Amino acid sequence: MKKAEKLRQKRKANAVNFFVKLVSIALTLTTMALLVLHMPIFIDTKTGDKVSITYLVKHWQPLVTVEGEIDKTKIVENIRIDEESVEPDYTDGLDLPQLVEGQYSVLLLGFDEDVFNTDVMWVCQFDIGNGKLNILQIPRDCCLPDYTTSVTGKINSVYSMGRSDINPPIQRVVDAVQENFGIPIDAYITTVCYDIVDMVDLIGGIPIHIDNEIIYEADKIIPAGDVVLSGAQSEWFIRFRREWLTGDIGRMQNQRRFMAAAMSKLISIVADEGRMKLYSYMKQIYDNEYIYTDMSLEDISMLADFASTLSMDSVQVNMVPGEDAEYYAPDGHIYDVYSIHRDETLDMLNKYYRPYQRPMFKTDTSIVELIENHSYTIYDDTSETLDDLQNATEPKRDPNKAVK
Repeated sequence: MKKAEKLRQKRKANAVNFFVKLVSIALTLTTMALLVLHMPIFIDTKTGDKVSITYLVKHWQPLVTVEGEIDKTKIVENIRIDEESVEPDYTDGLDLPQLVEGQYSVLLLGFDEDVFNTDVMWVCQFDIGNGKLNILQIPRDCCLPDYTTSVTGKINSVYSMGRSDINPPIQRVVDAVQENFGIPIDAYITTVCYDIVDMVDLIGGIPIHIDNEIIYEADKIIPAGDVVLSGAQSEWFIRFRREWLTGDIGRMQNQRRFMAAAMSKLISIVADEGRMKLYSYMKQIYDNEYIYTDMSLEDISMLADFASTLSMDSVQVNMVPGEDAEYYAPDGHIYDVYSIHRDETLDMLNKYYRPYQRPMFKTDTSIVELIENHSYTIYDDTSETLDDLQNATEPKRDPNKAVK
């Protein structure tokens, strides 16, 4: 009996010893794995710094292969930090490589259905230091003849018809934006009009008030009143321009209203379902390739974290000042374009988009004015916050263009 009891105790002790050894081995292997994962044993091809496997995974950019990397060295020599107001050791706490400490600027391009022209062009500048987001709308008809081989000279053709010696094509647009508007571009996002459909449907639609019925096509109608735009309706809303009195500018004004409604929706997602739900949506958008970008999902998440702390009145929207004009092209034809007002544009850029840099002057920009004696100045100051836009009404309509 005693012998049997001793045998049981011995077996129990052996089992305990085996378990302890197993746990010790597992902990040792886990510790070694963590050490290896966090050891700086790889070279980051962008910075030249030694980084860990964990860093590489977190900053993996699987979507960059489509559009390619942008050359950020082109703008560096033109960055002029305002040393009187910015301390030498200033840091905003954002764990991303930035061309200008305190801000992070993303170029957003929306392609037409042929993926040829960039009909939506925004620069979203996250002003980390001041807790703001400034969005610059660039009219697609801006005349920049030195940057495109298109006879129209329009900026929306720069991606596909820019200088063939500048590649990838996204670099052509980045160069045009930086050289004309002086905003250092840290990253880009591109999408196509039909991808908006999937993204909006993914998050459950966009609540918005429609002042009057919008007839995009005979069988594509958005009713008046308080509606939740589906993905398809969102595309119609964003692209609709036929009845606006000011044409493409009216379309851009309407896009601002959508921008405000979309921001309000994202804020409500965080408030009602939490940030993890928002991250889940972002991951699906990223994984399904509804966008292409040189940012990693981790990068986008960091910007989303910042954006989720903003109020609607801390997001400012501006449009490049200018007016409609006629461009006498080298082919002998005349094209309707948008002529930028240079001085007014510089004033706007200096006020909103250079919080950490010295002001721009005429010699710092490649802007070419087709009309020096301005016919009108209605677009010289279009600044609005998203809070303003939540209650904004639709642009004026041309009664002669209404569908009957």
